[in-house]
Amino acid sequence: MTEPVRLSKRMSELGLSSRREADDWIAKGWVRVDGKVVSELGSKVLPHQKITVERQAAAEQSKRVTVLINKPVGYVSGQAEDGYKPAVTLIKPENRWPDDPSPEQFHPTQLRSLVPAGRLDIDSVGLLVLTQDGRIAKQLIGENSAVDKEYLVRVQYTKPGTLPDADLKKLNHGLWMDGKPLLPAKVRWQNEDQLSFTLREGRKRQIRRMCDMVGLKVLGLKRVRIGKVKLGDLPPGQWRYLGPDEQF
Repeated sequence: MTEPVRLSKRMSELGLSSRREADDWIAKGWVRVDGKVVSELGSKVLPHQKITVERQAAAEQSKRVTVLINKPVGYVSGQAEDGYKPAVTLIKPENRWPDDPSPEQFHPTQLRSLVPAGRLDIDSVGLLVLTQDGRIAKQLIGENSAVDKEYLVRVQYTKPGTLPDADLKKLNHGLWMDGKPLLPAKVRWQNEDQLSFTLREGRKRQIRRMCDMVGLKVLGLKRVRIGKVKLGDLPPGQWRYLGPDEQF
């Protein structure tokens, strides 16, 4: 990489901020390239140039919260649609998990720009992440995200007998969706009617469609882990803060 690239893109690549944050900081004069303030949006840099940010930017970033919620059935992950409420409407003091160990105090400003980093279908439940931090959003849903996600899926086989081992192997690797091969997954039986799926991608309704391809009907789907962060004992409809010592 020797061509100049947009400063905001380079900052995102280096993990300093999201592109949107970078543009905001550049406009505020909080970004230096080789020690000089660069405040013009669209400025370009070369890969060897040193980029630093002022302390105000780091302080602003540290105030951004990330919230974990156990999404119930009937809530959409993002914008309200078809009369269904978005999961963010559950983020209020009375729904905070009483056992949340975080010292963070709730304030309504934390709801500003609090967006889902990944989605769960309306009829799926479990761990949903909402964040104000562009770095976390990029880590979880960026093009090069390597964070795996684990789901417990209750299924019913719609053909006579039981699911053949060959079809279980297909769920692990070998299925195609929308004209593209799916990345390898880890799929194993938890008990006689429940599978564990661990995926590194999240195409729309992926698990339900994968199951359909091998004759399995999904009766229930729950996300229990994203990277190193587990749903744990968080009750349905309640939320907690991502702790300072937790990382995906």
